[in-house]
Amino acid sequence: MKETWIAADDTLVLWGIIIIVASISIVLEQRFKWASRISGAIIALVIAIILSNTGIIPTESSVYDAVWSVIVPLAIPLLLFQINLKKLFRESGRLLLIFLISSIGTVAGTTIAFFMLKDHIPMLDKMAAMFSASYIGGGVNFAAMAAKFETPGELVSASVVADNLTMAVLFIVLIIIPTMNFFRKRYKTPHIDEVESRAGKNENLAKSYWKPKSISLLDIALAVGIAFTIVLVAKKLSEYFDTLIPSGDNVSFFWNLANGLFGDMYLMLTTLTFLALLLFPRFFERLQGSQEIGTYLIHIFFVVIGIPASIPLILQEAPLLFVFAVTIVIVNVTISLVFGKLLRFDLEEIMLAINANAGGPTTAAALAIAKGWQNLVGPILIVGTFGYIIGNYVGTVMGLWLGSFL
Repeated sequence: MKETWIAADDTLVLWGIIIIVASISIVLEQRFKWASRISGAIIALVIAIILSNTGIIPTESSVYDAVWSVIVPLAIPLLLFQINLKKLFRESGRLLLIFLISSIGTVAGTTIAFFMLKDHIPMLDKMAAMFSASYIGGGVNFAAMAAKFETPGELVSASVVADNLTMAVLFIVLIIIPTMNFFRKRYKTPHIDEVESRAGKNENLAKSYWKPKSISLLDIALAVGIAFTIVLVAKKLSEYFDTLIPSGDNVSFFWNLANGLFGDMYLMLTTLTFLALLLFPRFFERLQGSQEIGTYLIHIFFVVIGIPASIPLILQEAPLLFVFAVTIVIVNVTISLVFGKLLRFDLEEIMLAINANAGGPTTAAALAIAKGWQNLVGPILIVGTFGYIIGNYVGTVMGLWLGSFL
């Protein structure tokens, strides 16, 4: 890792920069119409990319790891406290179908990218296994395929660099597409319409959506305290089931499915939150402030997403792998949009399905939160987690099949 103006172990300064950037992005979104149109999430992400690519902040630090391991899990229950459970179960079935269609897009994209570049990138079958598993599931599937196919460390590192920049670009694209008239004229957009209906035609949508509320110190204490309690219980329960239920290549699909359902912290976190909502619906209806706190935390997350997207590193170490990753994503987006249109899916559902495939359920939930699609946050977390379960199977098949062509 190259030397930067602020060192990776200067944790207080790095935390300060992340918080300041998240705060600036929200202020701009609330104050200016142009910023509201592109969203605070994109502003946060772009500022982070600029800071890391100009050598001001490092691309790796324990601070960023803390955001992934603490801030993101805490934000999820806070944002689910206001979920409409009836709409949640209705939306989950629809999202699963478009998620699976998007998964097919990943497989098709990997296949096309492989045959385009197999004569130019060594051991591309191993890369195909890693990227196809990751772009249906997530980082855990990427690591599993790297270990399974014994991919050399330098190729794994180069792939991570290519993936980081690809994901940063994709997040920006997925946030921008729902704002474009070309797509809004051709797809149903009920969730966007709902957000806009809360504001006048010429009003700042973000400012109108986040109107001032009466929030007490007790509300903040209850919201944060309960959210942390759910996170802690989910972490310990998922760890227990992960060790209790066998998984891997040597056990059946049933055991891998059971491990994926009960051993995944994010799915356990979502399940426990829904259970709390079912048991105490009136309490959570009256609880104020959880949505605001959770959304602020998600803006911190968007800052961290942009930081690893090192453009010089891509040009130096992995330009062709970047092309490989981008090709997979382009085919995925194209197939998802075409079949989403044919099957009359909402534009918001298509965007989240693509995001959940390529970036995992947490980033998809972050997109839903950033755009104000609150009723899709819970469903995409549930559906997106399914990708973790099937990702390794898809990656294994792709690696073995495509390896036969080398």
